Amino acid sequence: MILCATVFVSAQVTRPVQKDVPYVPTSQKVVEAMLDLANVQGNDVVYDLGCGDGRIVITAAKKHGATGTGVDIDPVRIEEANENARKANVTDKVKFVEGNLFEMDLSDATVVTLYLLPSVNMKLRPQLLEQLKPGTRIVSHAFDMGDWEPEKTIKVDNSTIYYWTVPQKK
Repeated sequence: MILCATVFVSAQVTRPVQKDVPYVPTSQKVVEAMLDLANVQGNDVVYDLGCGDGRIVITAAKKHGATGTGVDIDPVRIEEANENARKANVTDKVKFVEGNLFEMDLSDATVVTLYLLPSVNMKLRPQLLEQLKPGTRIVSHAFDMGDWEPEKTIKVDNSTIYYWTVPQKK
């Protein structure tokens, strides 16, 4: 009976998180191009939605002096991101939040970075336009936002990066 209880508890702890997007790390070269395209500066607040191991927010802090928040639904990725922030000595500039990006308040962001799927980008788009201040920059690795034409599109290695600015509200 104790063995059964142990197996049940173990199954609960290791149950996979339901994710809309698989974890695929962005290359460091693409990370840097995304931050450069968004013209990230020291006064920026960068939100990375689906932050994975935290590399975008950590790079924004380390290379550009920005502060930032990474959001991911996977607790393993959040643990990894926090460890990476400690190693990079930027824990005073970044934080990582385990949560559903559709339930986040993004209103403090001046830059939002994405590496999600097209369907997720489209589902997220109304939230971005509602919560973000006009002038907030959005940069997406690999996927656009349907009929919202990007202001800039660049290629880095085999990756496409899209850039938008949140417009004035009507």
